[in-house]
Amino acid sequence: MRILFDQGAPVPLRRSLAAHEVSTAWQRGWAQLSNGDLLATAEAAGFDLLLTTDQNLRYQQDLSARRIAVLVLTVANWPALEPHASDIAAAIDSMKPGEYHEWFAP
Repeated sequence: MRILFDQGAPVPLRRSLAAHEVSTAWQRGWAQLSNGDLLATAEAAGFDLLLTTDQNLRYQQDLSARRIAVLVLTVANWPALEPHASDIAAAIDSMKPGEYHEWFAP
């Protein structure tokens, strides 16, 4: 699975996603794109999933026609997320094209 980390997504999480190809919006030169443009650009580039911390994304964008899956982490703080990295990886592994999910830290 090709995964794109949006700005704010904790980069250390990529260590738990070794089975996937992970890029960041910053690495791709897409850090300044708006959410709609980022989703369209990521889809056109063949990404399967956008990992973001933007909890307003689903209210700002019509995701119904999107092929890219979106996982929103409701917490961006890596020390708080680190103990749950395998749970987040499992959530990513279970996502299907076009799905939207929010992951809440316990």
